[in-house]
Amino acid sequence: MVGFKNRYMVVEVILDPNRELVRKDPVIITSYNVTKAIRDSILVNFGECGLASSLGSFQVKHVNDITRLCIIRASRDEYQRVWAATTMVRSIADCPVLFNLLDLSGSIKACKETALKCDESKFEQHKLVVGSNLSAQDTQKMQYYLDKIKGLEH
Repeated sequence: MVGFKNRYMVVEVILDPNRELVRKDPVIITSYNVTKAIRDSILVNFGECGLASSLGSFQVKHVNDITRLCIIRASRDEYQRVWAATTMVRSIADCPVLFNLLDLSGSIKACKETALKCDESKFEQHKLVVGSNLSAQDTQKMQYYLDKIKGLEH
């Protein structure tokens, strides 16, 4: 029996740098928010038929709201449509965003390695920006996210 072929995308969510910093973060990046934004983009740009064909294996496997890193799974036949729709997303919950593809791989193992490297380096940058205001809760939360990436399966 042949296994189902997937592609895994490591994607960075970039909040609009031109926004005014009234609050810490204008939107909390969640799996639900990212999934809804990408599905809506597929529907708008590729229609109902494109959405239906893309939903077969489309899933947001992981979202880190500290580093804003996401892992998205799509079928090998439809990953280009999901990738295109992802780059066309302009807002999540009325907050302007951009998606930046960091890595595209054919296995979850390769994707996990890249995501771990990116998450660790982005968290180091976050620690430098926050400085002494970094709480123990943020450190624990980040460790939880790193453990969650290590435990990812198909």
